[in-house]
Amino acid sequence: MAADSPSYFTIIMLLSRLMAFIGISKNTDIAPPPLSHDPSAIASAAKDFGLIVKTLPQAVLFPSSPQDIASFIQSNYNSSAPFTVAARGESHSVRGQAMAKNGVVVDMTSLNKNPSGIGIRISGDRTYVDLGGEQLWIDVLNVTMRSGVAPVSWTDYLYLTVGGTLSNAGISGQSFRYGPQISNVYELDVITGKGDFVTCSPSKNSDLFYGVLGGLGQFGIITRARIPLEPAPKGVKWIRMLYSDFSAFSRDQELLISKNDRTDKTALNYVEGSLLLNQASLDPFFPPEDHPKIGALITKYGIVYSLEIVKHYDDQTKPTVDKDLQQLLKGLGYIPGFLFEKDVTYIEFLNRVRAEEMFLRSKGLWEVPHPWLNLFIPKSGITAFNNGVFKGIVLQRNITSGPLLVYPMNRKKWDDRMSASIPDEEVFYTVGFLHASGFDNWKTYDDQNQAVLQFCQKAGIEIKQYLGHYSTKEDWIHHFGSKWNTFQQRKLQYDPKFLLSPGQSIFNNN
Repeated sequence: MAADSPSYFTIIMLLSRLMAFIGISKNTDIAPPPLSHDPSAIASAAKDFGLIVKTLPQAVLFPSSPQDIASFIQSNYNSSAPFTVAARGESHSVRGQAMAKNGVVVDMTSLNKNPSGIGIRISGDRTYVDLGGEQLWIDVLNVTMRSGVAPVSWTDYLYLTVGGTLSNAGISGQSFRYGPQISNVYELDVITGKGDFVTCSPSKNSDLFYGVLGGLGQFGIITRARIPLEPAPKGVKWIRMLYSDFSAFSRDQELLISKNDRTDKTALNYVEGSLLLNQASLDPFFPPEDHPKIGALITKYGIVYSLEIVKHYDDQTKPTVDKDLQQLLKGLGYIPGFLFEKDVTYIEFLNRVRAEEMFLRSKGLWEVPHPWLNLFIPKSGITAFNNGVFKGIVLQRNITSGPLLVYPMNRKKWDDRMSASIPDEEVFYTVGFLHASGFDNWKTYDDQNQAVLQFCQKAGIEIKQYLGHYSTKEDWIHHFGSKWNTFQQRKLQYDPKFLLSPGQSIFNNN
């Protein structure tokens, strides 16, 4: 019998628990939908994008409506032997965060995804869209753009669910100006760990509202989100500039994000930085004819820093966008002759990662382990991080593959009432080691990740992990810091049996 196959004892225990579950459900007004024990469904729910952790659930729930989820969770909560429960969208986690060992995985993608049903509404001076938690952001973009409007805050990759990104934070190069996605929500429908179906907002059931946003699925499953919309641009000016000096690179990033008033039409709309470490790190943005001179630059300096910016325009602002950009770029310290520009549609820019994904899929390089590490680093520690990690660990080990992002955000664009934990300083950086490895060497990358974390600890850099993976409850307490007591109280209130999102290993050592 294979090591991952359920034993006879396990099957007997499962049947016993199901009998208890069914016994409870008979006393409810609406019987929960049946759980699936199909081996292929269980195998699919046992893995995620990271392909590092494999955790078998006992069963998978395929709901056809939010009411199915509420009915199941309520019956499960009242059962004498309840399962742990994990909501799974596109499962873009990398350490099993959307898994439930010996529990039940709720496959959110089985809900009726109908992009044409995404409803745009206007109420007073507010334009917004109501979205199912299972909806993909790419569908949101395509549907809203037909009406000339769109959300303002995105992730770099759009084939993720609304509920999934809001449970974390949802960040990208727009965050410095518009805040993360969790700062752009009017209202939520949430099913708590007790099966209560709750509509919440800043003015209604606000404690649950703020808890769920960035709450890592600990307090409830998001089944609907009301997202504000603004007029969408027609196109974007997309620029990358190259730097050999980190001080100039970070100084210019911080200067550009300091102009962050949402109503300022002359400000940038997107700022992201990344590292170029070898010829393979050059993506199609850079003209092929310029690859040799960029490669020579990388050879000379070891690391080249790429600053990526975007300026939106519409029919009214198109005549002045180039002039506005020239004003913003004046005095920046990039290497002369290494500025590259494109003019593309808004959708082309936002969906830019999709082409790379399809290329990797065609080469069989997408479904491979992804030993990622994502960090928030206070501004005061970013120079030491560059010297000790980028110029030290990364260059010395010379194994980094995949994008390596580094860009700043403004703390004031985040709402501290929400669960998401960020550094205390007004400006902080996100650093993403977005590795892709082989199945036989992912631990080598993981060892590098651990070396990075150890460096930060020794250097006294108060980092926060984003999409975090901690091994102990004490680590989570340190992560949440002053928010821990509130986080724990919310757990006791909304999921008192500690059933939800066990894969995060916050209250459940999975």
